[in-house]
Formats: sequence, C-alpha cells, structure tokens
Amino acid sequence: MMLGLISAFFGSFLKTLLIIRYQHLHEHLSNDHDLSSPQKVHQNAVPRIGGLSILVGLICALLVLLLQKNNFPNFVIIFLLCSIPTFAIGFAEDLTKRVGVKLRLIFTAFSAALITYVIAFPITHLEIPMVDFLFAIPFFGFIFTVFAITGLANAYNIIDGFNGLASMVAVITLITITYVCFKVGDYELIPICLIMIGSILGFFIWNYPRGLIFLGDGGAYLIGFWIASISILLVSRHAEISPWFALMVNAYPIMETLFTIYRRRIHQNKNPGLPDGIHFHTLIYRRVLKKHSQEEAYLSNARTAPYFWILSGLAAIPAFLWWNNTLALMIACALFLISYVWIYRRIVQFKSPSWLQL
Repeated sequence: MMLGLISAFFGSFLKTLLIIRYQHLHEHLSNDHDLSSPQKVHQNAVPRIGGLSILVGLICALLVLLLQKNNFPNFVIIFLLCSIPTFAIGFAEDLTKRVGVKLRLIFTAFSAALITYVIAFPITHLEIPMVDFLFAIPFFGFIFTVFAITGLANAYNIIDGFNGLASMVAVITLITITYVCFKVGDYELIPICLIMIGSILGFFIWNYPRGLIFLGDGGAYLIGFWIASISILLVSRHAEISPWFALMVNAYPIMETLFTIYRRRIHQNKNPGLPDGIHFHTLIYRRVLKKHSQEEAYLSNARTAPYFWILSGLAAIPAFLWWNNTLALMIACALFLISYVWIYRRIVQFKSPSWLQL
C-alpha cells in the first residue's frame, strides 16, 4: 500500500516540476491569463494544468501495483478508466477556457454513471424515513448516486480558489475515509485512497504556499469524482457505516456548493453557473485578512487556505469518531450548517468575529 502512495507522490511531484520548468513552451495554452474575473485573486499568469500531475501520479501508482503479483488492483483500474471523461472535459477547459459548465457536468455525470454501473454500488438508503421509500423505486438509487458524484466533483471545482485549499481539504477527507476503511477491514479501498493522497501531495508541494501551478478544472473534477465514488462505495459495501458518514466527511465542499446555488439562483436571481466573488473563501481573503500591498495580498492568499483546512477538519472529526452512528452524524451536520451560515452572515455584514483575525 505504501509503495503505491510513494510512487504516486513521486510521479506527481516530478510531472509538476516538469510543467513548471518548461512552462515557457506551453504557457500560451496552459497558463491562466484571466486575472480580472470576480473569483480570481492571483497576481500573475500561472499554469492551471496541475490535474495532469495528479493523473500521472495515479498512473505511476497503478503501474507499480500491477507489478505486485499477489494483489491485482481491479478497483484502481476501474476508477482510472471511469474518471477519464470527467478529467478530459476539465482538462479541455484548462487549455481552451471555452468549455461551458453544462458540458462539464454532462461528462462528469457520464463518468459517474459509468462507475456506478460497472461496480454496481447505487445509494440504497439515507436512514430518513420519509425519503428512504423512494429508493424502492427502480433506477432511483442509480440516478441519485450519479447526481451525488457529479455534485461533489463540481463542488471541488468550486472550492478550488486559493493556493492549497482544495488539495489539502481532499487529503484531510481521504485520510478520514482511509481510517474508516481500516476500521471495517476494507483493504481493497485503502490503496485507492492512498494513491490519490500521494498524487495530491506531489502536486501540493508546488502549489502551496507560492502557487507555482494551479489544480485546474481537470484536477478538481478528478479529485472530487474520486472522493465521491470512494465515499459512496465504502458505505455501500459495509452496512455498519452510516450513509451520513459520506455526507459529513464531505460537508465543507457540499455546503459551499449548496450555498452557492442558493445565493446565485434564489437570492441574486442569477445563473448558478456564473462566477462571483463572494464565496466563503473569497470573503475570508477580502474581508478578514487585511492587506495593503501586493506582498500582503500574496501572503493573504497563502493564509486563506488554512481556515478551510480547519473547517474541513472540524467536519472530519465527527465523521472520524461516529462513522457508524447516524444520529450523532445528523446532529453534527446540523451544527456544521448552522455554524457555516452564521459565520458567513457575519462576514457579509462586516461583523467578522474577532477570533477569525488569526
């Protein structure tokens, strides 16, 4: 297992190094030259094809695992093949900057449908009496699973706004999932978690704190798809794990996505697919972290992500402790929701709590 993690790390690390070293050869395609969009905070054009490094790390790990004769990595192969459509459409957006949100979601939904069909792990219940009866309807569980995977993949693209933010949130989530896999003895899923952790960390070293390369849509969709599929598959394979574990361990990106849809569609009456500058992470950067110069703006970018590492960690703790207790996880989800909305509202009203001024 550790050999897969190490090979994924070095594969991703070296690929990222090559992208940065030779960016003068591909910067006309790979660099993010759009510095004026409302959600953009970086000062210089930077390559946004870090997702390619993640993919290379996963492939390197797969090749190493294939050499281990005692354990053929079926799940790794399936995950990689099924993730190709969502990565490809995200990577196309990174290069062309012309692929719309709807098309990206369609390709991601196709990847989600493919892996759900191949492995056959549709969501079968949520332990909510008024909702669970719907899963008795044929095909409902399949559609709901595809929707959930597609939504979380898109959620990681939404939270990918600052150096190290989405990538470390993913690592925290994957560590929690790996722990639960170990607790229930699922040694087939642990390597899938570890090789993604290794691939992300190989990229993370170059992304944080200086932001020498960005994850891009390809990387964000790939990571989100991978985590969503593992979360649901783990719950599906083990009846003792609460379905609310998958929700709680991914609480931050899910909450950010739902709140973004509400804010844009209901509150602002705008297209939910349009970018804006009032995501939670953007508000922390602009209204909590004070800056008066370009150097301070750079430091504030690096200081933004740890707020959300902590937020993600606070969601992971109850998932870590009560992965088999639905009631405890429901209460934890409710508290997370209330806290999220309260802090967001205070920042919007220019009444940021003093303890946020770290």
